[in-house]
Amino acid sequence: MPPVVRTVGRHGLLVELPTGEAAEALHAELLRRRADDRLPPVREIVPGARTVLLDGLADPARLAADLPHWEVPPLHREDRPAVRIPVRYDGPDLADVAALWGVSVEQAVRVHAAAEYRVAFCGFAPGFGYLTGLDEEHHVPRRSEPRTRVPAGAVGLAGPYTGIYPRSSPGGWQLVGTAVDTVLWDTGRTPAALLEPGTRVRFEPVGNAVDGPGDDTAEDPS
Repeated sequence: MPPVVRTVGRHGLLVELPTGEAAEALHAELLRRRADDRLPPVREIVPGARTVLLDGLADPARLAADLPHWEVPPLHREDRPAVRIPVRYDGPDLADVAALWGVSVEQAVRVHAAAEYRVAFCGFAPGFGYLTGLDEEHHVPRRSEPRTRVPAGAVGLAGPYTGIYPRSSPGGWQLVGTAVDTVLWDTGRTPAALLEPGTRVRFEPVGNAVDGPGDDTAEDPS
């Protein structure tokens, strides 16, 4: 199925793809073409769950007519070492997630930590990556009542995604743990984001794998 290209304002395009993998493949191709000077000048290329946004184009209509006819190579995942993030599995929703999965809390920790994740796209807040990797049977809904504050470092689940809150904020994801000594966004380093699209991620349980519920005063990206 060819992509659907829509104009956004005077200088932008939103490309809608049938799957998340197709969006990732197009994003990778756009970056290659920009690096090789085969893409018209563009200010931003922003991947989403099944979209890619291009902003700052001088002639978006020309690219909109051309892009659906591109031959986009299948997604090639670079074999770079995974970013390893220590996690204390102490989230206030861990028991609820285990119940949704039909397993014990200890088994839920093993399931979550055993998967290898990959950053599909970033958004919500600087440094927040939407990580895929859990099997469909382990997807969970957002909380019916979002929290007003989720602490920085909280590890949450929502739908097919796992994410780590880079800063305290509202949120409705199911919180299963806390990332330990992990700075997700630091303007003093290059790149500032620890997690970028395509980055592989592994979670490593630390301390008590299940310390019990954490502070439930907290919230999340929707």
